Amino acid sequence: MTIITDTREKAHIIEGVIRYFDEQGIKHYSSKLIVGDYVSMDNSKLVVDRKHNLSELANNLTNDSGRFMREVRLAKELGIHLVVLCEHGGWCKSIRDVKDWHNPMQGKIPYAISGKELMERIYKVHIAYGVDFLFCDKRCTGRRIVEILGGTK
Repeated sequence: MTIITDTREKAHIIEGVIRYFDEQGIKHYSSKLIVGDYVSMDNSKLVVDRKHNLSELANNLTNDSGRFMREVRLAKELGIHLVVLCEHGGWCKSIRDVKDWHNPMQGKIPYAISGKELMERIYKVHIAYGVDFLFCDKRCTGRRIVEILGGTK
């Protein structure tokens, strides 16, 4: 398996992911991807987009100038199955769990959404565009990326 990592992924944030790839003998390269953050050279129609946590995902679905949704629409248009892997960890294991999230920005900024509202937006994107939303602990991100992309590690 060979994985291409998007050049916009910050090296210091994905050190653990790259270390996992290296430990497992998975070849990896960096290149600008048109959709997502990780793709296997064996299947360019399946892409993983890593999100640091639910706050980043909430920002993407509310006020990032539509960039995330443009990418979602482009993936659908190109026949690419997009999987969003959110590294929120611990208690958040499914979209349903998102409703219990407390947005630390609520009460501080007017457009901050609740966990329930975020869950509803995630479901809308999932249903309308076929995007899957998965959750993991940061310590497992590299392994989950490999599993999602069809690796056996």
